[in-house]
Amino acid sequence: MPRSRIALVGDFNAEILAHRAINASFALANQTGQKRFEPQWVGTETIVPDHTGAWGDVCGIWCVPGSPYRNAEGALWAIQYARTRALPFLGTCGGYQHALIEYARNVLKIKAAEHAEDNPSAAMALISRLQCALVEQSQKIVLSDKNFAALYGADSGLEGYHCSYGLNPEYERVFAGTALRIAARAENGEARAFCLSEHPFFIGTAFQPERRALAGSLHPLVAAFFCAAAGV
Repeated sequence: MPRSRIALVGDFNAEILAHRAINASFALANQTGQKRFEPQWVGTETIVPDHTGAWGDVCGIWCVPGSPYRNAEGALWAIQYARTRALPFLGTCGGYQHALIEYARNVLKIKAAEHAEDNPSAAMALISRLQCALVEQSQKIVLSDKNFAALYGADSGLEGYHCSYGLNPEYERVFAGTALRIAARAENGEARAFCLSEHPFFIGTAFQPERRALAGSLHPLVAAFFCAAAGV
């Protein structure tokens, strides 16, 4: 059966649980789906902005956990590529954080938007350190977008995290009234996921839905990403 290539943007490290879980997600998807997917790990240091030749046969892009990336600009370019070409996109943990930065910089023209992990003295830390780190923690999310909820299959859920950074509540207002909608929140009101309404499938989550594959099943959001990449 022909395989469809999905680019996994990030710096693979077998010691990172999420990276092992992503590989497990592909194994599960290829067991149960009608289309087989080939995961291609793309190190961020290998990405050259505006060199599109290597991306022509990609049917989806997943920007994976594991930041700080070796080349943040490479990751941002890959996210922009998916957004502007209507390619199915999933950003989890670090991928979610960088997708917010990419949209702020390139759509909202807020060039000062930065990640505090990369630049602790940033004038505008769009992504800032969480008040309470979520390293190997679980937290309830409450969904606030009906389309996202339809993919998720519930109005709330318990999700696993490995992060210390997230969308700075002080700057969430920059996304108000845009196509980028906050789709899920923690019970304290902080953003935990987004979706892009003007795109066929463009989703980011602060949590790591891929982890469910290590217990033998695909998370609904991951399954939805594979369906979108398959053109279903």
